[in-house]
Amino acid sequence: MSVEIKVPEVGESISEVTIATWLKEDGDFVEQDEIIAELESDKATFELPAEASGVLKIKAQEGDTLNIGDVICEIEPNGQPATQATDSGNGQTEKSSEAKSGNAVSPAKTGEVKEMIVPEVGESITEVAIATWLKEDGDFVELDEVIAEVESDKATFELPAEATGQLQIVAQEGDTLEIGALICKIEVMEGKPTVQPAAETPDKPAPVSDSGAKDQAVSYASGHPSPAAAKILDEKGIATSKVQGTGVDGRITKEDAQKAQPQPAPTATPEKKTQ
Repeated sequence: MSVEIKVPEVGESISEVTIATWLKEDGDFVEQDEIIAELESDKATFELPAEASGVLKIKAQEGDTLNIGDVICEIEPNGQPATQATDSGNGQTEKSSEAKSGNAVSPAKTGEVKEMIVPEVGESITEVAIATWLKEDGDFVELDEVIAEVESDKATFELPAEATGQLQIVAQEGDTLEIGALICKIEVMEGKPTVQPAAETPDKPAPVSDSGAKDQAVSYASGHPSPAAAKILDEKGIATSKVQGTGVDGRITKEDAQKAQPQPAPTATPEKKTQ
């Protein structure tokens, strides 16, 4: 049975999108979660992943404008991954292999620049703030490594790297971005560089407390407030050094800031005069 892929919800105020680019062709073999097309609204561009592995049947063409919920394409599962199909030696196998190797959406190649955008993090969430960069501009990062934390007014989310290579930060801590906006770029590289940057091993010393409390690594995030937390602490007149962070790697969260209480100013004790 074919799997229908429909236009997903991409934002509360967005009711239609346009097919910007097909990254696969009709009849190509695609794998589940592989990006097969790019959609765009009047606010941003979104990637469309395959919801199953199989043969792609395109229903909407580039330039078509569709409503949320309209069918974009279908995928006919063939029950055989491309790597296994190679052993059978049939004509369909050759086509599947060519489709995978000759298409730009297969895993990023060395020298390419992967652009990372703000992902969808909830149906009613239209924008997020960059809370903390866990890596610095120019650092080497690995695929799926958490490189930053973003937060909405409801929760904090981790941002994993979408490729292996050198990080190029575009949005800074405290910046507020809409869903689909560009956060950073990664210049794709094969394997790790010969000399590892110091930022690669921030949690090496990980101290252990005698009380058995959960240990936290000392890193760039330690004692660093999120944008929301910084605002609250500033309004209360509390220094960040006076607050113990409970977030990832000791980061000061919004909740930490809300619970923090200003310390009363020490009362000056008059010196006793000796007679």
